[in-house]
Amino acid sequence: MSGVPLLGAMASMPRIREVRAYVRDQLKAAVTNSGDRQGADCHDVDDRHWINGYPTPIANPMSCYSQYRATRKSWGINALGSMIVEVEAEDGTTGVGVTIAGEPGCYIVENHLSRFIEGEDPRNIEKMWDCMYRATVNYGRKGLTLQAISAVDLALWDLLGRLRGEPVYNLLGGLCRDRLPVYCTTARPDIAQKLGFAGAKVPCPHGPAEGDAGLRRNVAYFADWRRKVGPDFPLMLDCYMALSVPYSLRLAKALEPHGLRWLEEPLHPDDYPGYRRLADSLMASGSTVQLTCGEHEYSRYGFRDLIDGGVTVLQPDITWLGGITEARRVVAMAAARDAVVVPHGSSVYSYHLQMAFPNCPLGEFINLSPEADTVSPYFGNLFLDEPLPERGFVRLAADRPGFGVTLNREDLRRPCEGRVVDSKHQRVPNKMDEELPVVPF
Repeated sequence: MSGVPLLGAMASMPRIREVRAYVRDQLKAAVTNSGDRQGADCHDVDDRHWINGYPTPIANPMSCYSQYRATRKSWGINALGSMIVEVEAEDGTTGVGVTIAGEPGCYIVENHLSRFIEGEDPRNIEKMWDCMYRATVNYGRKGLTLQAISAVDLALWDLLGRLRGEPVYNLLGGLCRDRLPVYCTTARPDIAQKLGFAGAKVPCPHGPAEGDAGLRRNVAYFADWRRKVGPDFPLMLDCYMALSVPYSLRLAKALEPHGLRWLEEPLHPDDYPGYRRLADSLMASGSTVQLTCGEHEYSRYGFRDLIDGGVTVLQPDITWLGGITEARRVVAMAAARDAVVVPHGSSVYSYHLQMAFPNCPLGEFINLSPEADTVSPYFGNLFLDEPLPERGFVRLAADRPGFGVTLNREDLRRPCEGRVVDSKHQRVPNKMDEELPVVPF
């Protein structure tokens, strides 16, 4: 960090000079052997990695096609790769945000979103988010565009924290807990248990296309892990958008005697009526299995529909749904319905949010070591100092401003450096604002 922290409401604040978007130069990394390619995309791993479905398959939306059933990378789950956004203030201070939007996301950031950021006061995060969202509604609302907005938003929060000399959790209201309990998403819940995690989540191996035999294999797979970890260790199942409502109900009923804590994201993310039917059916039957979802949901509008449909455990990815700015709106909506927010992955970006809000009681750590047997950084070598859970808890340092991590600049490439848009020419004051009073409702 450069510059002196600027404290106090009336202190001057440097404006934002530039927005830059990077990808990881994989060809260069391969030549220099400078580390893994994973970065912000947890699926951009070697073929023989548990999260790719090796050696145990993982059910997914493409499992209905036999040629794509064996591994997730066979259908391009890692096609976009990481995107890193850096926002620089006039004094040289920078903030960093990440997502999985790859080069297409870089184009959106540098040729569209940058005009709403460059020249702005970094404290005006709500305004900048609203401008980015409104300006991309015609082609955005979910997916790639919201991921691009997320990375910019996270970079802005990081920048503001560094300018103020404070961690992001302080900007959100301060600590509501000193440490965050964390469960582990893994292929080896027995190892997660030994490492002290608060619970474990395993992937569902088989989908509806494999019929009753596949369902029986799912039950046997889960029951085997239950035997290995014992009756008291929380154990969850991640279904990754692969199932149907009837199949989900059958599976939940079959796994309930084996102590299934929750059934995660069983349906297509746009199937809001399906989630409502599933939530109602589980409640009506008195099931102890919780229904969770939201990893692939974007913006507060989608989460409103999930909450209205009876989902009580929401799992937004903070690097996808719209960043911290949109995540705190979702947290507020959830609090009004006694729902909890347990973000997907996101590492430090979710940890800071969860440290600041009471209804974010549990973190997720996705174990991305190839055989799920060691604790390694979620973002690979993208940061030099990513905090890791110890004995099932994450703690954040009070003396590290922003999100508290340092970007590893090795192997970064800026594909849209020669951008089409010059943001300085997009910020022309409108004199009508001074002449015409406006009633906005």
